[in-house]
Amino acid sequence: MRDTGRALRIIGVTVVMLLPVVVTGAVTALVRGRQAARAHVYRRVGRWLMALGPAFVKAGQVLGTRRDVLPPALCTELEVLQDSVTPLDPERSRAMLGAVYGPGLDALFPEIDYRPVAGGSVACVYRATDQLGRLVALKVQRPEIRPVLETDLRIMLRGARLAARLPMLRGVPVTEVVGAICDAVLAQLDFPREAANLVRLRSELGVIRRVWVPEVYPELCRPLCVAMEFVPDLDVRTAQRCPVALRRQFARSGLAAIYQMLFVSGFVHCDLHPGNLYFTRGGEVVVLDAGFSVQLTDRLRRLFAEFFLNMAVGRGERCARIVVESSSGLRPDADLAGFLPRMAALVVRNHGLPAKDFSLMAFATEMFDLQRRFGVHAAPELIFPLLSLLVIEGTIRDLDPGIDFQETAKPVLNKGLFGVRRSG
Repeated sequence: MRDTGRALRIIGVTVVMLLPVVVTGAVTALVRGRQAARAHVYRRVGRWLMALGPAFVKAGQVLGTRRDVLPPALCTELEVLQDSVTPLDPERSRAMLGAVYGPGLDALFPEIDYRPVAGGSVACVYRATDQLGRLVALKVQRPEIRPVLETDLRIMLRGARLAARLPMLRGVPVTEVVGAICDAVLAQLDFPREAANLVRLRSELGVIRRVWVPEVYPELCRPLCVAMEFVPDLDVRTAQRCPVALRRQFARSGLAAIYQMLFVSGFVHCDLHPGNLYFTRGGEVVVLDAGFSVQLTDRLRRLFAEFFLNMAVGRGERCARIVVESSSGLRPDADLAGFLPRMAALVVRNHGLPAKDFSLMAFATEMFDLQRRFGVHAAPELIFPLLSLLVIEGTIRDLDPGIDFQETAKPVLNKGLFGVRRSG
């Protein structure tokens, strides 16, 4: 009954918000042209997802990474979707933490500020002091969020199965893409898993100088709460106030961290937007919130590293073959004879660019466009890690406009391909 009621509400919101777009889109196309009409429709799709709630917002954010399936302009609209959630007041916060920790809350944490220091649709973060005098960040899951997300994701998956039967979507991996999205959203509710992810990231990135992943305090964690070291004075504007030399150091450390994850360990934080990536006045890069992390298989990790190594030396034909080898499948009308030379030419053309003119986002957008046109479906396991690199590119460029992404990758690529023995 709950699923049926929610499905009816979704249909109602969809009709109210999207049906008028057919008319307004047509009018916009007549007055301002097709490109303006598409931009208008894509904006309305973003607003529609926000109106449907957090599950659809998060699914839209993840779907926005699939530039091999969707138009780039629509992906851009989806990637910037934001949760619009009212912060919990101190009274509700105290009740929520009391439900998580029970009567022992005050003994465990003599001091708690019940005003959230951060929060979204899934969780709120509070500052506390434990019995040992340590400053602790308590990331607490909103109690009402799981049933809401699970219901919406079930409906979403059923809708995808129906949509996959439409003639216009024949050959498009609709259910696979939506299934991967649902898995990624649900994983963000698994707080014990997130705590384990943070522990692992702290270990994996410990080899990178000046990269700080907060320590997890397992004895203070609960199924609905991750307790970790509180990092004070985090501010997304810190880097802007630092000298040029320190900003360049931030860029090198941040890029080294993502390359270590992508090419060496294969365990990748896929959500390194500015709210999860901070810089301190002491010159450290702070990585937070590992709920959206994936483990590449050793085969895909090596193919990913091999692609970037061949790209760095301009071997376009091998790069094109790797894209096909790592794909999740081909459309029935796939045209490999058309795809391979164009993909190879794209690599060669970008290999010859000066560092200041090379854009990873532009390269990936063109590559995904080729995949979409010629019927080569990217593997979801690679899309999410690539997203982490695309998300961080803008931050790195702001810190050091002249940094060479390809040259900086070479030593880490060699380590990932030739310096580490891995099983299976």
